[in-house]
Amino acid sequence: MTPAEAERLLAECRRKIDAIDDQLRELLNRRAGIVDDVVRAKEVLAMPVYEPKREDEVIRRATTANPGPLGDDAIRNIFEIIMREMRLIQQVYLDRQQGKPK
Repeated sequence: MTPAEAERLLAECRRKIDAIDDQLRELLNRRAGIVDDVVRAKEVLAMPVYEPKREDEVIRRATTANPGPLGDDAIRNIFEIIMREMRLIQQVYLDRQQGKPK
């Protein structure tokens, strides 16, 4: 591969990554929108924001169907961060409902 070919390849890879990042952002925001409904349902059902069994189930589903190249530990770490952020959204909603400041 020549330096010029390598530069073209790198530029194309970066364009693809940028497009995937845009899709990831959209999907994460869609997921967060659903979490708004989840927290309202949990509030009515008097359920806690943190549900370890549900989070274990989400991670199990994500890692069971994982074809790679990311390993299961990487997938688990990513999903743990996603779920932590979704719990924060739920807590902010509940705090607002209870009149607590940000």
